[in-house]
Amino acid sequence: MSVPGNLVSTLSMPLRWGDMDAYGHANNTVYFRFFEEARITWLASLELGAENDPDGPVIIKTSATFLKELAHPATVEVRTYADKAGNTSLDTYHTLTDTETGTLYAEGYAKIVWFDRTKRTSMVLPDKLRALAAS
Repeated sequence: MSVPGNLVSTLSMPLRWGDMDAYGHANNTVYFRFFEEARITWLASLELGAENDPDGPVIIKTSATFLKELAHPATVEVRTYADKAGNTSLDTYHTLTDTETGTLYAEGYAKIVWFDRTKRTSMVLPDKLRALAAS
């Protein structure tokens, strides 16, 4: 499988023992946390979306396709891709793989809308993000 867009970030993270559920694998919410951490780290590297900034991202749609069970111990790599940019939004995709074996555990999606935190409305997507989007 392949995801659309331009590769914009790669982040490795360990799966914590506490991320496991009663069935002996990572709970499905953990995948979304990995995607979120990768997205926040990527935006911070661009100096965008910090908590105290007057504007930043909100997620209006997200999804994941779970392909394989993820179990402790493991270190995963999240790759983030920037795809189509709209006036106020950006489609992003993620892959979650094992750093040692390359096993693909999941693919994810999030639609980011840039948000004016004071006016509580969407606003024009920053040029830095638009420049990274796939054509």
